[in-house]
Amino acid sequence: MKHPILLWDLPTRLAHWLLVALVASAIVSVKIGGNAMEWHGRIGLAIFGVVVFRIVWGVVGSTYARFAQFLPTPAEIRAYLRGHWRGVGHNPLGALSTVALLSLMAGQALAGAFANDDIAFYGPLYHAVSSELSGWISGLHRQAEWIVYGLVGLHVAAVMWHTHVKKDNLIRPMITGIKAVDDPAIPAARGGGPVALVVALAIAGFAVWAVSGGLLPPPAPVPAATTPAW
Repeated sequence: MKHPILLWDLPTRLAHWLLVALVASAIVSVKIGGNAMEWHGRIGLAIFGVVVFRIVWGVVGSTYARFAQFLPTPAEIRAYLRGHWRGVGHNPLGALSTVALLSLMAGQALAGAFANDDIAFYGPLYHAVSSELSGWISGLHRQAEWIVYGLVGLHVAAVMWHTHVKKDNLIRPMITGIKAVDDPAIPAARGGGPVALVVALAIAGFAVWAVSGGLLPPPAPVPAATTPAW
């Protein structure tokens, strides 16, 4: 007999699907180019905010959203590969995929803040570094685009394999938050209340403000034109 439990809390689910939408929008905007690059920059800041929120939520959120609960040990990875792992939430390889994706998205968004396209787009932190360093970061940002495609593709393929081959639907719990489990002793997610949510949102908001250039000194005023005395 199956027992439904709360697996993914609402903030975790919202962060997940918002990140999906933002990454897709970032890809579309960079392919369009031109004026869409301004939107690409804004989307990058939003991605950074969501990732920072998810990282903080991985510390203060509910049970199965916490890194301490799902980061695997080498023994757990070996057990999973041998088909002996039993658990709920992220499986060991899924946990590694999640950490890799969050790290990559954070790095890409942060790099984009220092980057430029040599035409009209300059990230909000462009003036915090030299033009040479900005150019180097811009190159890394463009090259890492292919790593994004690869990791996202692997992530989607793994979800489809679990859902359709192993008959373990990973998509429905990420929509409803509920998962049916066999063992009635498995507890529902707990924790991650309103105070934790406010803390995570505040830290994410500060991070976005900082990466938007909030910590940089204001630009020097342009001297007013003077009329020469004759």
